[in-house]
Amino acid sequence: MEDVKKLKIQYLEYLEIEKNRSPKTAGNYGRYLDRFIQFSKAKSVSDITEEGIRQYRLHLNRVRDQRGQTLKKTTQNYHIIALRNFLKYMTKIGIKCVPADRIELGKQEDREVTFLEQDELDRLMDSPQGKELNALRDKAIISTLFSTGMRVSELCSLDRDRIDTKRGELSVVGKGKKIRLVFLSDETKNHISEYINKRTDVDESLFIRIPKRGFGKETNLRLTPRSIQRIIQNHATKAGIMGKKVSPHTLRHSFATDLLRNGADIRSVQAMLGHSSVTTTQIYTHVTDKQLREIHKKFHNKK
Repeated sequence: MEDVKKLKIQYLEYLEIEKNRSPKTAGNYGRYLDRFIQFSKAKSVSDITEEGIRQYRLHLNRVRDQRGQTLKKTTQNYHIIALRNFLKYMTKIGIKCVPADRIELGKQEDREVTFLEQDELDRLMDSPQGKELNALRDKAIISTLFSTGMRVSELCSLDRDRIDTKRGELSVVGKGKKIRLVFLSDETKNHISEYINKRTDVDESLFIRIPKRGFGKETNLRLTPRSIQRIIQNHATKAGIMGKKVSPHTLRHSFATDLLRNGADIRSVQAMLGHSSVTTTQIYTHVTDKQLREIHKKFHNKK
C-alpha cells in the first residue's frame, strides 16, 4: 500500500525540483492536499474515490470562515487543481488512481480588475515631488511598474547593475522561473537614471529603503513587496484617487489595459505580462468593452 502522505511529500519535491515551482507554490499545494487528506481520511491513493472528491467539493462550497463567509470559487478551484495535479503525478509514476481528467473545475466568477484612468495615472506619477532621494525613488518605482507591467516581486528582485537605461530593456524572472523581456519607456529611463545618479550607497539592489540617519554600515537595504505597496498606497492617497484600492498590481492592470485600449493584440500582452495561458490575460478584455459600446453606437444602424 502506497502511503498517501509520503507520496504527497514526494510530489511536492517533484514540483520544486522538476517543475521549477517556487517553495511558496509547493507550500500552498501542500496545505491544499493536507486539507483533502484530512477530510477524506485517505491512507493510500486507492482510498481517493470520485465520490470522496465529490463530497470534498460540496464541503469546500459550504464551509464558512470565522466571519461566516464562504470560500470564493477561485479559492475552491485552487484546492481542486492541487488535487488534480497530484493525481496526474500518480499516473505519471505508475500508481493507479482516479483519472485527473475526470475532475472538472467549477465555473469561476469574473475577476474584478482595478485599473487607473489616464488622469489618475498622471496624478499618481506627479505625487512624488522634489529632488530628494526618496521622491526620486518613488517616482522611478511608479514609472517602472506602469512601463513594464512587472509584478511587485519581480520589481523587488531587480539589481541596479542589470538596468541598462540606454537600451531600455531588461530580462526579469517571473513565476515558474520563466524569463521574459520587459521595456522601459523614455520617461522611465530618465526617472531611473536620475534616482541612481543621486544614490551614494553601495547596495546592489535597485530599489532600496533610505535610512533616516543616512547610509552607514547598514546592509540589505532592498525594499520588500509590502514596503512598495505602502509607497504606492501613500502616493495614491496624496494624489486624491478615491474609491479604488491602488496597489502595485493596479499598475500592472493599468499597463495591460492601456496596451489593449491602444490596439495591442492579446498574445503580445500575454507575453509582456508573463502569463503562461492567454486565458489569464483575457480578464483584461472586459475592461475594454466600453470601447466596443462606443464603436457600436458610432457605426451600427446608420441611415
